[in-house]
Amino acid sequence: MSHAPTTHAVPTDLAGEPLDAVVRAVFGASWGKARSWIATGKVLVAGAVVTDALRRVDGGAPIELRMNAPRPREGELARDRVVHVDAHVVVVNKPAGVSTIPYDANESGTLDELVRAYLARSSTGARSRPALGVVHRIDKETSGLVVFTRTWLAKKSLTQQFRDHTVHRRYLAIAHGVVRAETFRTRLVEDRGDGLRGTPSRRPGRGGGEGGAGQLAITHVEPLEQLDGATLVACRLETGRTHQIRIHLSEAGHPLVGERVYIRALAEDRRIPAPRIMLHAAELGFEHPAPERPVRWSEPPPGDFEAVRRRLGGAPR
Repeated sequence: MSHAPTTHAVPTDLAGEPLDAVVRAVFGASWGKARSWIATGKVLVAGAVVTDALRRVDGGAPIELRMNAPRPREGELARDRVVHVDAHVVVVNKPAGVSTIPYDANESGTLDELVRAYLARSSTGARSRPALGVVHRIDKETSGLVVFTRTWLAKKSLTQQFRDHTVHRRYLAIAHGVVRAETFRTRLVEDRGDGLRGTPSRRPGRGGGEGGAGQLAITHVEPLEQLDGATLVACRLETGRTHQIRIHLSEAGHPLVGERVYIRALAEDRRIPAPRIMLHAAELGFEHPAPERPVRWSEPPPGDFEAVRRRLGGAPR
């Protein structure tokens, strides 16, 4: 590609779409390439560099690709990723591809690290590392809402709310096949018998169900839109076990689109391609510790999720 700047006007049919989807369509790039250009500061909208791939773009706005543009500073969280911040909690819309916390001692650029850096920049004269408590997490490939705590009071309160399963968590997902409304209530173990986390009762000759070993996992699934070979579903969690939604839908014969682990039972020629697991934490609600009052936030799915939904025949939104 030429290093000369390339400028286009955002087509009207892409008005309101996330920047990554616009860049992909306008410049004929893959999802990965579009996001790489955005993250490295090569995309300008109306003359300003935009590094947030999910920022909505107005129709007709000039969008420019500068291959020679300098890389922006590392370790910064875009302001519009911070959904809410106060003295006790921080709610963030996590992008897909970023771990909530480090997987091991060598991993950097995780969400907790980015949030700490954001808080440090926002606190005039702050010299110490900002306190940040982790009370839950979502998978690296999953996008959506995550809350961190900033005080001992908030961590104690939120930890108890998650333990009591009173936190409101609603996910959107695209799953293979025709998914019916159902509540899954099983116990998940580290190895269900085939090397994967899951429900022992799904393996021949193994006990399971609500009794027995493992952690109780409850997922309420509601179909929202029938797609070509898949279903857009809402999943409300009562519990928050590792990979809970992915496991329950896979064991029911409906692995998530983009799944690469819990998909062994689905023939390869039936698997719908996607840039990542199609799972988004769309709603998060809890009782705020100070003052004690219910709070709730919602965030729409990002561009890659919506692009897959539309490719499978989803209605315009």
